[in-house]
Amino acid sequence: MNRTASKRAALPLRVLWALAAVLLLVSACGSDDTASSPTPAPATEAAPATEAPAATQAPTTTTEAAAEAAEGTDEAAGSAEQTEDTEPAPAEPEYRYQRIVSISPTGTEILFAIGAGDRVVAVDEFSYYPPEAPVTDLSGWQPNVEAIASYDPDLVVMGSDGDIEANLESLGIAVLAINAPTTFDEVYVQIAQFGETTEQIDEAAALISEMRSEIGALIDAAPDASGLSYYHELTDGLYSVTSSTFIGQVYALFGLDNIADPADSDGSSYGYPQLGNEYIVDADPDLVFLADTLCCGQNAETVAARPGWDLLSAVQHGRVVELNDDIVSRWGPRLVEFIAAISDAIISIGAAS
Repeated sequence: MNRTASKRAALPLRVLWALAAVLLLVSACGSDDTASSPTPAPATEAAPATEAPAATQAPTTTTEAAAEAAEGTDEAAGSAEQTEDTEPAPAEPEYRYQRIVSISPTGTEILFAIGAGDRVVAVDEFSYYPPEAPVTDLSGWQPNVEAIASYDPDLVVMGSDGDIEANLESLGIAVLAINAPTTFDEVYVQIAQFGETTEQIDEAAALISEMRSEIGALIDAAPDASGLSYYHELTDGLYSVTSSTFIGQVYALFGLDNIADPADSDGSSYGYPQLGNEYIVDADPDLVFLADTLCCGQNAETVAARPGWDLLSAVQHGRVVELNDDIVSRWGPRLVEFIAAISDAIISIGAAS
């Protein structure tokens, strides 16, 4: 089954996953961190080295001793010349965690972005970015302890799951548990924690600095979008997101108004309300962002063919933006690409007005 087909089969789970992520955040609100420090596996002590007994040598004459001394001097000089002419190869860093398994697509992207990808030995079925990630059939929806342990990891990156974490740690496997962030600061904190755990601190700091700079430039480049409305489509079942979600906060950076907010004013949908066709047509958003292009094959043409949607301002003015589902649903390094798509869309409106 190809990737698109498999994601279509899992479509009913996408909204459930989103709601589950929110519930996990609520249950974890006692902590300020979005990632917990991993519990290290117990270290093993190496046996002390023993010295070999000195060999017994026959006595030498004075002449022999002088000759041997001269020969030794020549060899030492030759060794010194070799040392001066050739530089020793740099020692390979000895990292605490050498075999990492990731069953978090976002975690996988962060690991590779900070230079720890060469230590990743296996990832879950949905961690297919970057292309060099070692994709396996490990389940991201229902993690299996035995399947994970079969890769002999010393560190596992995964979403918070108390029972799975405890079982892995009982096997001497450290766990770096991560939750979906609610703010941009939490994204950066999480990346920094990845850097600390994998001993890629400088690389993580550089990634954070680069993301901050690029995101800031994209926001500055776009005109003030206050007064413009948008609709973000999570699935072709018309599930959307409100401003209370992390995705909604991304749009808020540009001052955009979310038409889905009134549909979940009491929070009963945890920020992921299902809107009706008539509701969206009546709201007539200025921009439509489709985050279901991969899972559900949606695009500007399929949207325009929906009942009444051909009258939407966004459709008539070519303001339907087709997004990559994966980029939108992950909060790692490619978050910049999501923000760039929004910035470009707003700039295009400014250029047309």
